[in-house]
Amino acid sequence: MTEALLALLREPAPVSAPGLLGATLTGKGVTLRITEVEAYAGSVDPGSHGHRGMTERNRHLFGAPGTLYAYRSYGIHTCVNVVSGPVGRSSGSLLRGAEVVSGTDTARTRRGPAVADVALARGPGNLGVALGAVLGTDDGTSVLDGSGPYTLTLAPGVEARLATAAPADVVDALLASGRIARGPRTGVGGVAGGAAFPWRFWLAGDPTVSTYRRHKNAVD
Repeated sequence: MTEALLALLREPAPVSAPGLLGATLTGKGVTLRITEVEAYAGSVDPGSHGHRGMTERNRHLFGAPGTLYAYRSYGIHTCVNVVSGPVGRSSGSLLRGAEVVSGTDTARTRRGPAVADVALARGPGNLGVALGAVLGTDDGTSVLDGSGPYTLTLAPGVEARLATAAPADVVDALLASGRIARGPRTGVGGVAGGAAFPWRFWLAGDPTVSTYRRHKNAVD
């Protein structure tokens, strides 16, 4: 863990999420370079699992910055989030897409022999499979201090910028660079899936980014 990473993750997810793009998550025989994320902001965000408060199922979302929060999507896939912001705020970033930069054979064993390299961790469910994430075992572990199965490392350029500037300023510069795109979140209904919450961020032009699918009930 570096002070720069901790400083970034002390910020709520809508601020910290873009700074995770290009970071790597390493563990269980693979390393993924994060290319797509979605931010969720707790009680102020009707799309967040923490919007209505803490439950047994979502309690790790209310944890310390750098906590891994996992959940089951459609009863099938384990999706992985990185918690950020103050303890108790249920703010976190869903990891939606990534490039497998190490352990490709391991990821393919988990995903299937016919899956193309660029699709191994494209989409949050596929990313969780490629990581080998296990609901109930990995949920609640830290990605910062080496105590859990995964370790998060910032992209070198982001790490360097955070050494001399505030996280919000660094993220603003990243968004202004044109290398990061943003828009509404995928598959989220109501106002939380519309233009009022442009909290999906991705590396522009990267082939490992998932396809945007607007929820039929999303409202702008």
